This record gives sequence, structure tokens and C-alpha cells, in this order.
Amino acid sequence: MHIKKNKAVILILTVWIIIIITFAALSSIINLEIIFVLWLIGLLVTVELADSIYLQPAYMKYIKIITAAGVFIFGIIVALKVLEIIAK
Repeated sequence: MHIKKNKAVILILTVWIIIIITFAALSSIINLEIIFVLWLIGLLVTVELADSIYLQPAYMKYIKIITAAGVFIFGIIVALKVLEIIAK
């Protein structure tokens, strides 16, 4: 059974987000910032494992754009947390 890389990436990210949401629901802590950061970690690992050095499929370009946007949002979250700590 052969699965294309783009379908494997989607499957891996879907399973990862289901695991994150399941554990968040079981612990009764639904914090979107934590869920976002864990999703971003999964995305970064998946991109690193799925990316090829010599050949870049078209879908990897879009995944890298989403990853860049995620890192930017992560930077905003970190900056807001730092400002929150400084304000106390």
C-alpha cells in the first residue's frame, strides 16, 4: 500500500491535532494558545520530515507559507506573554 506524501502529511497532522484536542479535553484545559503551539510543533516536524532536498513538490510551498504564518503568530503570542509578565 503506497500513500502519497501529501496525503500522509494531511493524515499525520489530522491525527496529531486529534491527539492534542483529546488530551486537552481529558485534562479539562482548553487553551487555544497551547493547542496552537503544539499544532505548530507538529507542523514543523512534519514539514522537516516530508521536505526533500533536491525536489520540492507544489504542496510543500503552501505548507511552508502556512508554517511561516504560524511562526509569525507564535512570535506575537510570545511577545504578548512577555508584555503580560512585564506588566505584573
